[in-house]
Amino acid sequence: MTEEKISRINELYRKSKSPEGLTEAEKAEQEKLRTEFRQGVKANLEGQLKNIEIVDKG
Repeated sequence: MTEEKISRINELYRKSKSPEGLTEAEKAEQEKLRTEFRQGVKANLEGQLKNIEIVDKG
């Protein structure tokens, strides 16, 4: 995920907490970006777990 997208997620979050809130289009964009972020984190974690090698000293 690019820094621009992460910045946009943060921008939308801050706007959601303001009195004006988010429009329906911004809410949809926020959900799409959050889903993309979660998928990236999940893929990264899966990649790391697949590269773990267990060494038995027994």
